[in-house]
Amino acid sequence: SVGPRAAVEAGLEQAGHPLTRFDRLDAGGGTVTPGLIDPHTHLLFGGSREDELVSRQRGASYLDILAGGGGILSTVRATRAASEAMLLAHGRRWLDEMLSHGVTTVEAKSGYGLDLETELRLIEVADRLGREGPIEVVPTWLGAHAVPTELRARRDGPEIYLRSLIEEQLPGIAAHGRASFADVFCETGVFSQDQSRRLLRAAAALGLTPRLHADELAPSGGAELAAELGAASADHLATPSEAGIAALASVAEAGPAVIATLLPITTWFLMKDHHAPARRLIEAGVPVAIGTDFNPGTSPGASLPLAMSMACINLGMSPDEVLAAVTINAARALRLEDEIGSLEPGKAADLVIWRVPSSAQIPYWLGADLVRVVIKRGRIVHQRP
Repeated sequence: SVGPRAAVEAGLEQAGHPLTRFDRLDAGGGTVTPGLIDPHTHLLFGGSREDELVSRQRGASYLDILAGGGGILSTVRATRAASEAMLLAHGRRWLDEMLSHGVTTVEAKSGYGLDLETELRLIEVADRLGREGPIEVVPTWLGAHAVPTELRARRDGPEIYLRSLIEEQLPGIAAHGRASFADVFCETGVFSQDQSRRLLRAAAALGLTPRLHADELAPSGGAELAAELGAASADHLATPSEAGIAALASVAEAGPAVIATLLPITTWFLMKDHHAPARRLIEAGVPVAIGTDFNPGTSPGASLPLAMSMACINLGMSPDEVLAAVTINAARALRLEDEIGSLEPGKAADLVIWRVPSSAQIPYWLGADLVRVVIKRGRIVHQRP
């Protein structure tokens, strides 16, 4: 229950659950917030890509590395070779890490299989991790993450793969019933705006809610497409066009909004000299969420509080804006705002007790271990020794 003490006690008494029956947890002068929500991760994968850090230091771009068979394609090879047991162990390790940072809900994309069998395995593992562990996991299908190696040498390879996604993978994923969303990497050199539109319309027809990687590396029409389709979120948005921002603002005014999910760790790790225009989006009325984009290539960091710090420093967001971005706005990006994301009657009791006196100190103390207690659906699931 949430509210004034007298009202809470009266409500519990009336329901036959007097407060004396419950354990008391003293917050010790700390700050209490809703459980944090990471609305964009690539949780499950095989291998690592530390060699790409050196390649970028030597001037290679993201698309250069991808064109050479590295990047996503490197992780695809390692993930296809990974057993289910390995993926489960890997997922548990990183979910435990996220939990220690105050995260109670995580979106987890597939996308490192690029074939139906592996994509289904990734979604099944993500779903199982959510059912068996303390963190709620929301699976997203991202078969349209890249064109697989076996088709890249063909001029018509991207079109062949797109047809296979629409005609084979999507029906299989929808029939499996575990994924809530369909995502696509809408980017120049990956999937065009038109290809992304065709894919996401097919996904929506099968009951999967669209979301997309949009305008990360160059203006590619991703923000405009997200607005056109009424997607749950448009993610990255490091280089949206003015028309794209205007389209998102127009949808936000009419409702329901497309959430702009910004990923500041990625831009920093890729050594970019530009960042998502958070202030322009916020001032235009577009709700902003923040995620880690946790993945082995461009954001090997699972700390959502670190992403909060970077949003303050590099995106110009205030601590209050950042807290909303990892709670209620992140819940909206996952279409879960009626269940989680704020502390109010009728919602799940997901909350964090922090070892600081104000929420503004969460992004202020860079990389610090500030979590004292994490509660998921009313149960303590993590407690600092």
